[in-house]
Amino acid sequence: MSIFTVASRYAKSLLDLAQEQGQLDAVKKDMESVVSVLKSNSELLAILKNPIISGDKKRNILAAIFEGKISPTIVSFFYILVNKGRAAILLDIAQEFVREYNEAKGIVKASVTSATALSEANLAELQQIITGEIKAEVILKNIVDPSLIGGFVVRVGDRQIDASIAGKLNKLEKHFAAQGV
Repeated sequence: MSIFTVASRYAKSLLDLAQEQGQLDAVKKDMESVVSVLKSNSELLAILKNPIISGDKKRNILAAIFEGKISPTIVSFFYILVNKGRAAILLDIAQEFVREYNEAKGIVKASVTSATALSEANLAELQQIITGEIKAEVILKNIVDPSLIGGFVVRVGDRQIDASIAGKLNKLEKHFAAQGV
């Protein structure tokens, strides 16, 4: 069974449990902080993935890091994962939980890449425009890429709008190449 399938099943189980307990938003917030901790700590990920390290040590490490900071339900969920030998995919499960939560709530992630950082007012206005277009709540992230020269590239799901100067120059170059100039 693929890692994605396993991660999806565990994430769905936690999502269902959180809904039953009426703690869905709190669990989502906790899982986002878990993702942040795991992504920023490669040593912790290496420990969780190492089959030589015992389950007891993994549980103790997870308890030391997360107990008292996140919901006891999630800590217990982590213990189940360790007992089932699934600690190695803890990050995948946490990311999949956040993705499934967003899908269930109708939240869409979008990014706007620009040559310089956009102001909060510009981001808020763009977020409002995208929300109006797709009729869903949007989480908008600004990525800075000086190679765009100017303009921006907006990505929403699998759609992309390229209004960057670099993108226009590339189109112009392809046009001239096709013309044999």
